[in-house]
Amino acid sequence: MANFGGHAIPGTFFLFYGVWLAVKHTLQHYWKTSQPKGRQVMPPFFKRMDYIEGGLKIFATFVGIMVEQFVVDGPHARLYDRDNKSWVKLMNWQHSTMYLFFGISGMALVIATAFRRVPAGVDRFALSLALFVEGFLFYFHVHARPPLDAHIHSLLLVAVFGGSASTMAEVFIRNNVVLELLKAFLFILQGSWFYQIGFVLYPLSGPQWDLEQHGNIMFVTMCFCWHLAVDLLLLASVSSVVWFVVTRSSERKRDIEIGMRNTTSKASSQKALLEESDEE
Repeated sequence: MANFGGHAIPGTFFLFYGVWLAVKHTLQHYWKTSQPKGRQVMPPFFKRMDYIEGGLKIFATFVGIMVEQFVVDGPHARLYDRDNKSWVKLMNWQHSTMYLFFGISGMALVIATAFRRVPAGVDRFALSLALFVEGFLFYFHVHARPPLDAHIHSLLLVAVFGGSASTMAEVFIRNNVVLELLKAFLFILQGSWFYQIGFVLYPLSGPQWDLEQHGNIMFVTMCFCWHLAVDLLLLASVSSVVWFVVTRSSERKRDIEIGMRNTTSKASSQKALLEESDEE
């Protein structure tokens, strides 16, 4: 992660994952509110979405660990160098550990979707644990760094630990769309802030940021609040578009069904009249 691309890649993953969760939970909420009371069985479509989500997380985890371990200057699966009596690329090992727990959460989601006997909420618990591990590692990731570097990473912990807490709440409070969308929002916030960290620490153009200046710390703090507003607007836009599309699709489907019923009833009536006239 010691470059812009290293922050843009996880940022892109978290952005897309947050948008994916917003779409999924909005669809689930629409389906639940449009069904008769007492109907609990979800259609197979939502199971397929969970399989896709879990599979992609497992794949992304594998790719992330391989990249961290086997890049040119990576540790190549060596944790300790006995010749030099020193640890080998602990930064890469920390990132690999973070990816590992997201992979575990992907496996938990696939297993919970495939087997009914798995306790409810295991997948959410595993995701909450992955976020906690991410925040825990990042907390000790920035010690002895310049003030701006440490501060901009500490702001990331707001999204990470907030996401862990909201996801853990879902283990005990089921089918709460506010909690589900809060989780999606915090993943989007993580993604956009990873990009912001990359732009500040590794600018693509222009002068370098002064990592010691207090004014830059104040600006970055204000910038985090702007990210909150923009990401909240993005979440609201995605959910609104999904809700609008499925509502219109349902109305059209209902109109088609009503039209088919009317056509069928008219055809039956005409057939009955013809049969009566033939009998006369």
